[in-house]
Amino acid sequence: MATTEKESPLVTALPPETDYISYLTIVEHYLSEESLPVLHRVLQDEKLTTNIGWDLVHLLVPMLPHSSQCLQDIARLGNPREVILKVTESLRLIDYEALDEPEEDEEDAEAGASNHPHKTAPTAEGKDNVGSSQAAELPPPLPLPVNQFTALLSMLATLHNRIKTKYPSRFLSTTLQAILASFSMAVSHREEMVLSIVQTVKSITGIRRPALPSRKSSGMLQSMGTPDNPALVAPKEGADPEGAIAQDTSPEETGMQNKLLQSFLTHVFEEYLLNLSPADDIPGLAWCSRLSEKLSPERTIPGKASVTERFTTEQRLARRIDAVGQLVSLAQDLFIKDAHLLAAAVIVDSVPSTAGNEDDPPSSAADIPLSRVGSLLLYTARQSSIFLHDTPPKETPQPFAIFPDHHELLKHCLSSPASGTGTLGTEPYALIDGAIALGLMCLEQDNIGEPQSDEDFNTYLQLVSLLSSNCPSPNLRGHAHYLTSTVLRSHPDDNVRLSFIRDTLEHCPFENLKVSAVGWIKGETIEANPPTPLPGQTDAGAETPPDSIFATPGALDSLAPFMFPSISADLLTPPIEDGYAAFVANLSFYLSSLNFIYLLLCAKHLHGRLEIQDLWKDNDIAGSFLQPLRDASARFRDAMAPGKELEEDKTESALAEINVLDEAIERVTKAVAFLNDES
Repeated sequence: MATTEKESPLVTALPPETDYISYLTIVEHYLSEESLPVLHRVLQDEKLTTNIGWDLVHLLVPMLPHSSQCLQDIARLGNPREVILKVTESLRLIDYEALDEPEEDEEDAEAGASNHPHKTAPTAEGKDNVGSSQAAELPPPLPLPVNQFTALLSMLATLHNRIKTKYPSRFLSTTLQAILASFSMAVSHREEMVLSIVQTVKSITGIRRPALPSRKSSGMLQSMGTPDNPALVAPKEGADPEGAIAQDTSPEETGMQNKLLQSFLTHVFEEYLLNLSPADDIPGLAWCSRLSEKLSPERTIPGKASVTERFTTEQRLARRIDAVGQLVSLAQDLFIKDAHLLAAAVIVDSVPSTAGNEDDPPSSAADIPLSRVGSLLLYTARQSSIFLHDTPPKETPQPFAIFPDHHELLKHCLSSPASGTGTLGTEPYALIDGAIALGLMCLEQDNIGEPQSDEDFNTYLQLVSLLSSNCPSPNLRGHAHYLTSTVLRSHPDDNVRLSFIRDTLEHCPFENLKVSAVGWIKGETIEANPPTPLPGQTDAGAETPPDSIFATPGALDSLAPFMFPSISADLLTPPIEDGYAAFVANLSFYLSSLNFIYLLLCAKHLHGRLEIQDLWKDNDIAGSFLQPLRDASARFRDAMAPGKELEEDKTESALAEINVLDEAIERVTKAVAFLNDES
């Protein structure tokens, strides 16, 4: 026979029948999903909830979402100073391991088909009209850890508004650290958690602007407050039994609270973006690709979905836009200025952050820094919105150019080569994407600026060119290469450009970057030497000093030893396995050099002007570069025969590479005849 509510031990044992400690023991023993409605009604007694509420938090959190009403009762009527300690402790103890499984629900939703039926609920119209057949599809339930995070943040929003103290920043600091620590452990459903964070901050600060509507993120909707969601409804609230009736907050205290929230937001921004999983080479929010498609639509491949379209049609990517949009909007409400973000991104001194020691809270707003990386990413999000969505800037634009501003950001937010770590280009994709995107926007506005010195100019190019070489993402490598090439060409001094190209060819250990350097000198040569001679030039040479050093033989002469090096010692002398390894590592560079010399040989208008015949002979290109390549090709092809040293390396791909090299060598060999065929 079912027990009535009056017969429930949770009612019959209520104080003064038992003391509070004994009653807690009884609640723990009889607590179940079925008894939660009874507990909810019992907790309306403010005196009872003040005395036992904080001890119930750890019992109720595992029972979410069914226990959400009871937890809100505790947040409204319990002792706020005690309860807030239990809530922040519970935040840190959420077990996110269950979220390590593949996100099948999200993938199903993105494909438009789910393996489980979704429940439906009457629409607003249907509630008022009996018999209405209209229904709204409800999203699948959130996992328990996400429900716990959302419910605990909802409690914190209520608790912070109840605490009356002269120094609320001390409670706020502890709360924000716990939220950030918990959020950093989650591996999925982070968009729902971001929305909960935004709602909590708005509640604490009293911001009235409603949350931005989610586009296709149906799973995020259940995190938003509705009258049907008791976890987010806050009726009557109890007073702070330990607080005064009124507390005057000093300007210093107000400043600390504001800075805590600003710092927290930038750290959440960093944590969210840097831990996005790459999807089909979509780094972060793909600012670089979307800017390129917007500013240079002719570069979009016909018949292939653009990255911009994918962010509109694929739910997984659209959710990223939604989450970042919520954070950017909140940053505006918290009065985070662009100047603050730029200053924080290049700060040198290390100061305690909101993730520091909770027992030693900050003593002033100056002790609370914004996240360096989070500031860069937030600034990028704001600036990209101006370009991508034609959004007018919210404030007077801050001066920002390649030199010195973008250069300083790269030095402080990426792994500088000067540090000797060798990790430049291996940072999270979202960070590299954001850093390069700022450079692309500078180029679009022709904001190059003035480098302080040639060394400063070269250092910047080294940073960006290493990104184009080291980054695993081909998408980001391409954008970094474009940025490097464009900034290089922007320098008005030919000698500075030539010096950087020569330094790259001579000292850079990365084969793909040397390929880029060959491309740079090819571009410079073609531009400085059009088929129709420039004023003051003839095919026989320059009668008057040319405008560009690239229109003289000197540029190619200085680069030839590095573009067409003597390679016998690398390919023919070592054991065949070592020689083949060197061949494979440098094949792209060899091919780029062969293609360039082929161009020089075929372009007869360059022969006299750049003294190509002397270049060919003086550098012994035929003997020290071309012939060793020919011999190496034969050597490796022979060694791939059955029973030979490279038998295991013989693949269709390997043979195709050797064939491409042979064809390039043959083209160059035939083109040499043009040197002796001058008209």
